[in-house]
Amino acid sequence: MAILELGINCGTRNLINRKYYDSDTGMGLDPELRAGFLSALESFTSEVFGDDINVVSLASFKLVCYCDLIALPNDPLNKQPLISFAIIEKETDPEIVKKHLEELNSYFLNRYSLNDIFSKKDKAFSKFESRIDDVIGDLKLKTEDRFRSIF
Repeated sequence: MAILELGINCGTRNLINRKYYDSDTGMGLDPELRAGFLSALESFTSEVFGDDINVVSLASFKLVCYCDLIALPNDPLNKQPLISFAIIEKETDPEIVKKHLEELNSYFLNRYSLNDIFSKKDKAFSKFESRIDDVIGDLKLKTEDRFRSIF
């Protein structure tokens, strides 16, 4: 029961990518490629179904997403999805993870201005990684690693 990887994307740009475990799930994609995929998936689900991405369940893991649409004040029609995502083990409760992702989006939007989010390079957001670790707590640990930390 763990988060294997977590990230924040703005549109097709990856802003933050935290990898907690090497995964053999095939999700070791380039973060920019994954950001483009998630942005396209968000656009598709929004336009076709009028809904947001929530959980994509695959054979050995799940992809959990939380999305806010953001835009620069001087360009309100050009909205981009701010997507926090987590790749989790199959048995991890996606609802708990989604609540943490929602909290992360809120903290991120409070910490960085929309202008910074749209214009700064990903290195500008590296200080936020410690906040991510604080929010998700021991969800970044697999069960066996939690037991090891006790003994």
